[in-house]
Amino acid sequence: MALRAVIFDYGKVLSALPDAESHSNLVAATGLDDARFEDHYWAHRHAYDSGALTSVTYWEKIAAEAGFEMTAARLQTLIENDCRMWGNVNQPMVDWTQRLLEVGLRVGVLSNMGDATRDYLLKENPWLARLDHLTWSCELLMAKPDPAIYAYTLEKLQVNAEDAIFIDDIPRNIAAARALGIDGILFTDVAQLRLDLAARGLEGKIPFPVQG
Repeated sequence: MALRAVIFDYGKVLSALPDAESHSNLVAATGLDDARFEDHYWAHRHAYDSGALTSVTYWEKIAAEAGFEMTAARLQTLIENDCRMWGNVNQPMVDWTQRLLEVGLRVGVLSNMGDATRDYLLKENPWLARLDHLTWSCELLMAKPDPAIYAYTLEKLQVNAEDAIFIDDIPRNIAAARALGIDGILFTDVAQLRLDLAARGLEGKIPFPVQG
């Protein structure tokens, strides 16, 4: 393939696993048990990511459906810990984005992300500003696996589908990319990613991520 661009999901690809302490703080702030918290947390997450809900209305909706009182202090705790939960970076992958830029490849992010989390990540991660393009779902009022958000990202990176690799940890997002002709790689860890890149004949042609 004539690789020109690598597009990254953020959560659990460029970020490490969710921060355990922040997750515990979220559960404690709601007063729910772990199972009920997870059910409510994910029930409207796609609506939050796609901009149908803001960080405020997302948590207010959870409070109304789960049956706990929402106060200003509780809302602030929930938003802050939700942002921090996704803030730990996967350093080998972040380092790889910079090495890809150095060899002239286009590098972008295509992430389902709500408004508050996006703002927090941009503030805490100055390396994001060095990438060629950032697609945040909340800004477009659409989210993966909607084909339009992939097409938008390709347009902004000025590359064709067949010239790009997309890396994500969710199978349905990879399937959507492949349906558009983008080579999708399902991310599990750096070791497997190196094998997947080698299987595409890219060893020696582009830098590979370095295992931590």
